[in-house]
Amino acid sequence: MKIDKILKMLLPHDENFYNLLEESAQNLIKAGKELKTLPLCKTHAQRVEAAKRIKDIEHDGDNVTHKIFSELNSTFVTPIDREDIHELASALDDILDHIDGCANRFVLYKITRVPKAVVQLIDVLVLSMDELKNGVHLLRNLNEVEKFKASFTKVNQYENEADDIFDQAVADLFDKEKDPVQIIKLKEVFVGLETATDKCEDAANVLEGILIKHN
Repeated sequence: MKIDKILKMLLPHDENFYNLLEESAQNLIKAGKELKTLPLCKTHAQRVEAAKRIKDIEHDGDNVTHKIFSELNSTFVTPIDREDIHELASALDDILDHIDGCANRFVLYKITRVPKAVVQLIDVLVLSMDELKNGVHLLRNLNEVEKFKASFTKVNQYENEADDIFDQAVADLFDKEKDPVQIIKLKEVFVGLETATDKCEDAANVLEGILIKHN
């Protein structure tokens, strides 16, 4: 075992980072549940309320991220490398930002006719975030290598699935939609959701890097 690992095991460190990172991951789950309601809304007012709830969750997420950064500045020994904590917190925050952006587009563009691909992309995104939540929880026990790898593999699979849905959705949009303004609006929504899934893979890559360092 490397000497720096031994020192980290012996020295006291702040376990609160695990709690904060798990809170950040849980905010993704909350936002995902709200995002799934957007295509089901019957009125613009309902969409505005759903988007507002997501915005509130995004603000909560920002607060958690700021707490993590503040803790990093004031803690001498961290349970995992401080740069990894910073990178993971930022990656989780990026996902939440993109969810908020997608919700805003629903409202600002006044989208009423929701293509099936939007629902599919949201479903895949939610599944990916659920795997990320599992991965963040596993940080408390980095010896659970196979469970970690299973989560990474699923996030990667979901990202590939989102790419396929996105490509077909854009192709169908150009083929079937005659209104150029509607094409622009819907393509922006597709891009936002697919990018959020890409960001999930980025966060999973950070987790995988942490696992490699500690095993």
